[in-house]
Amino acid sequence: MKDGLGIFLWKISVALYLIANGVLGLTGGGDFKTIFGAIGLHSSVFVIIAGVIALVAGIAILLEMFNITFSFLETLIFIIAIIWAVFFVIEIIAWIPNLGKDLWHILQKLAVHLMVLASLLVASKKFG
Repeated sequence: MKDGLGIFLWKISVALYLIANGVLGLTGGGDFKTIFGAIGLHSSVFVIIAGVIALVAGIAILLEMFNITFSFLETLIFIIAIIWAVFFVIEIIAWIPNLGKDLWHILQKLAVHLMVLASLLVASKKFG
């Protein structure tokens, strides 16, 4: 743990999040189903492709923690970050009409999605 406990736990949490969503995506569910459904792409092909990318990226992050590196890791995480950013923008637009009714639940969801997006951007090293 040369980077400290916080970085170690952050890497594990991002890796586990990607692995879990990768496995769920391979079964046609998870956050990727929600993301692609929100933008009108209800085909399971997109969900499965995103699931494979997320699964590989999550495994690569775990392996990188043991000093096993992959040249494509940043690209995979960056692709997931782009998908998440598109989802995030669409979610914000969808929430605007309900701001007065359900503000605290919307802020809670917004915070979670923003944490995931920020983690992916930092993990991609293109923005971190």
